[in-house]
Amino acid sequence: MEELVIRDADVVDGTGDPSYRADVVVDGGRIVSVVKEAAAAGCQRPKARRELDAEGLVLSPGFIDMHAHSDLALLRDPDHSAKAAQGVTLEVIGQDGLSYAPVDDRTLDEVRRAVTGWNGPGDDIAFDWRSVGEYLDRLDRGIAVNAAYLVPQGTVRALVVGWEDREATPRELERMRQLVAEGLEQGAVGLSSGLTYTPGMYAGTAELTALCRVVAEYGGYYCPHHRSYGAGALEAYEEMVAVAREAGCPLHLAHATLNFGVNKGRAPELLSLLDEALAGGTDISLDTYPYTPGCTTLVALLPGWAGEGGPEAVLARLADEETAERIRHDLETVGADGCHGVPVDWDTVEISGVTDPALGDFVGRTVQESARLRGEAPWATARRLLVEDRLGPTILQHVGHEENVAAVMRHPVHTGGSDGILQGSKPHPRAYGTFPRYLGHYVRELGVLSLEECIAHLTGRPAARLRLPDRGVIREGHRADLVLFDPATVAAGATFERPRTLPTGIPHVLVDGRFVIEDGRRTDVLAGRAVRRSPV
Repeated sequence: MEELVIRDADVVDGTGDPSYRADVVVDGGRIVSVVKEAAAAGCQRPKARRELDAEGLVLSPGFIDMHAHSDLALLRDPDHSAKAAQGVTLEVIGQDGLSYAPVDDRTLDEVRRAVTGWNGPGDDIAFDWRSVGEYLDRLDRGIAVNAAYLVPQGTVRALVVGWEDREATPRELERMRQLVAEGLEQGAVGLSSGLTYTPGMYAGTAELTALCRVVAEYGGYYCPHHRSYGAGALEAYEEMVAVAREAGCPLHLAHATLNFGVNKGRAPELLSLLDEALAGGTDISLDTYPYTPGCTTLVALLPGWAGEGGPEAVLARLADEETAERIRHDLETVGADGCHGVPVDWDTVEISGVTDPALGDFVGRTVQESARLRGEAPWATARRLLVEDRLGPTILQHVGHEENVAAVMRHPVHTGGSDGILQGSKPHPRAYGTFPRYLGHYVRELGVLSLEECIAHLTGRPAARLRLPDRGVIREGHRADLVLFDPATVAAGATFERPRTLPTGIPHVLVDGRFVIEDGRRTDVLAGRAVRRSPV
C-alpha cells in the first residue's frame, strides 16, 4: 500500500491550466497517481497508509526560489523555516557572481569577507570543499530543502585574475572557461554574474560572452545581476540580451526591475525590449521579488575602482583621508557604478544588519538618521560603519516603484525569486515572505495574477528554465515536492518591522514526499539534496 493520499485537494498543477479537484497519491518520493474528481464520479478512491484531508486547501507543486542567498544558511541552519515555511522546496544559490566554489584557500578567504553581509562570516562552517562538485556533495548530506547551484563568475575571476580592474589575458580567459565547464560538469545549472560587484564588474562584454558560450554548450543558462538597475538600466539590459544572443545562451535576468527615480514608470520600456528579443528567438526568462525596496551590502555601493585588490584594499582606501574623499565624491555627486550610476540618497539607505553587536544601534535606521543623531555628515557615518564592521553591514535601499514591480510580474516569462538575505538582525522581509506575499497580496487582494498563473510562475516555469523534467508540475511520476495552502488566508507574516515572522495559511510542505512542514510546524526532516544539471 502507498504511503500517502492527499484527499479532496483543489489541485493547481503548475501548468497555468484551471484547477481541478483530485486525490493525489504519493509513494517513494514521487506522485504515483492523480485521481480527478474521484468522489463526484463515484470511483473507487485510492487508499494509503496515511490519508490527509485537504478539503478547502490548494495543492500545488513546491515553490522554486530562483534567486536565493542561502549558500551557508542551508548548512548552518537545519531548520531553515525562513524558506520551508513559505512552501519553497528548491532554491537556486550561487547568485550575483559571488559564492564559495570554485575556490582555493586565498579566494575562499577573500570571498567570505566580501559577502559577509550576505551570508555572515562563516566562522561556524567547516569549509571542507573547494570545487563545485564538493560543495554539492556537502549539500547532499542533508538540508531542509533542495538546492541548485550557479557557477559564480566573480568568484571564478577572483580565482584566475584576482581583484584587478583589467582585461583578462587570453590564457586567463581560457582558464576561466575551463573552470566554468568543470562546474557545469559537476552539476551546476548555469553561470551567475554580479556586474555591480567587484571583481565581476571588471569583466567586459566579450569576456562574458566567451564564458556564456561554455554555458550554452552544457545546456545551462546565464543569470546576471547586470551593470545597473538605475541610470543606464535599459542599456544594461540590452548588453545582457546581446551577450545571450551572441553566445547562443539562455538568459535569466536576476531581480529584473527598474529602480531609483530615473526609472519610475519605465517597466513597459523594459518589457518591450524583452518582447522584441523573445520574438527574435532569444531564450529569456527573469525573476522578481514582490517588494519595492532592494537589499545588498553597504560596501556594494562604493565605486568599482575602490574595490580593486579585494577587501583589504577597500579598507585601506577607506582609512586614507584623501582616497575616502574621492569615494564620497563619486557616491554623493557623480553616482558610483556600485550605486547604479545614481548619486546616493542616504535617506533611502537603511542599515539592516551588522556583524559587530556593538554597532547594533545603527540597525533599523537610515544612514541619514544615524548621522543626524551623531551630529556628523552621512558619509562619515557610512565610512565609520564600513571600517568598524570590516565591510559587514547589510542595507535596505528604498528605491523601487510599485507600478514597475506589478508590471514585470505579469510578464509571461516571469518567475519568483526572493533574493532573500537571511543575515542581519533586521533583514528584508522578502527572505521570509516572498511566496505567500505573491499568493496573498498580489493574487487574492490585488488580482494582479490569477492563482493558476501565479502558481505557474512559481513552479512549472522555473522548473522548465532549470531543465528539470520531473519537477514543477503535479503529474504522475514527478517528484513529490508539494505545498498545501489555504487560498483564503495565505499571507506573509514578515514585515519591515518584524521581518522574521513566518507566514500564515501554509499548513503542509513536502520535500521528496516527506513532510518538512506538518500542521504548520517544522519537522526534523532533512529531505533536501543538491539538484544537479540534467545532461544535454
